[in-house]
Amino acid sequence: MDIRVAMDARGDTSSGPDAATAWTLTWNGAVVPCAVGRSGVTVEKRDGDGATPAGCFALRRVLYRTDRLDAPGTALPSAPIGRDSGWCDDPESGEYNCLVRLPFDASAERLWRDDGIYDVIVVLGHNDSPPQPGKGSAIFLHVARPGYGPTEGCVALALGDLLRLLGDCTGNDRLCIGSAGDEDTAGPPP
Repeated sequence: MDIRVAMDARGDTSSGPDAATAWTLTWNGAVVPCAVGRSGVTVEKRDGDGATPAGCFALRRVLYRTDRLDAPGTALPSAPIGRDSGWCDDPESGEYNCLVRLPFDASAERLWRDDGIYDVIVVLGHNDSPPQPGKGSAIFLHVARPGYGPTEGCVALALGDLLRLLGDCTGNDRLCIGSAGDEDTAGPPP
C-alpha cells in the first residue's frame, strides 16, 4: 500500500514552521492531518537540516512503549523499546542510522521520551541500505505534538490516526512524501 504525504491544497504552501500544519497523510481513502519537518520537505536531505526527505520509503518496523500501550495491531514487524533504546545519529559511527542500546559510545537520540511522541515509531527505509553518513538519520513516522508542531525531519500524526494506519498496513507498504512523481528511494529491505 502506498501512503501519501502531500501539501494540503487548502493550506499555506510556504516552508518553515507554519507549513507543518498544511500537510496531509492519505491511505485507503482516509485523509488526516500530519506534521513534517520545520524546514519543509527536501530532495537533498542532510543531517540537522530540519527537513523531511522527499521520496518513497518502505515501512521497515514498528517500535513502541509497552508501558503506554499494547502492541499495535499491524502486519509490520514490531518490537518494544526500553529505557535504554536509542538511535545512532553520529555519521562517524559504524552504527549510524541504526537502533542502539544506551549508553552508547557515539551520539544517539534517546527513544524513551516523556513527551509521548515516540510512544509508537515506524522506522522508515530512508538512508538505510546502506546508510550514507550525513544523508539523514532517525527518519520516522511517529506521534504528533499537540497542534501538529513541526518535527526535526520526521512525519508525525495523531496517535489514533497512526494506530489506524498501522492496522491497515499489509507488510509491503511505502510512505511517499512529496509529489507522486518522486523516485522510489526505499531500496531493498536491509
